[in-house]
Amino acid sequence: MDILKAFIVGGLFCVIGQILIDKTKLTPARILVSYVVFGVLLGGLGIYQKIVDFAGAGATVPLTGFGFNLAKGVKQAIHDSGFIGIFTGGLKACAGGIAAAVLAGLIVSLLFKAKDKS
Repeated sequence: MDILKAFIVGGLFCVIGQILIDKTKLTPARILVSYVVFGVLLGGLGIYQKIVDFAGAGATVPLTGFGFNLAKGVKQAIHDSGFIGIFTGGLKACAGGIAAAVLAGLIVSLLFKAKDKS
């Protein structure tokens, strides 16, 4: 049942993104950034935790989950370190994901040669 919940919620995020691509003039990059921002906002308001509790990986893996982790990290760092936690919490909470993305980007850039779009 957990797999089905994750599939439905993760799929719903994908469907919403595809509709935004097809029906609006928003670029995919703006949609992806919007997903992160919505994850931060919903995480900061405590709403996204309920989605995570329901859907598990279906809510934590997409970009909204990244935004949620940023917000959660900031909340925890503010609790632990005070005001300075605003600046350090998000990076501490997402350091592993950020490092993996940078490393993957480096590897892909070494393996493939960039070309202009025709």
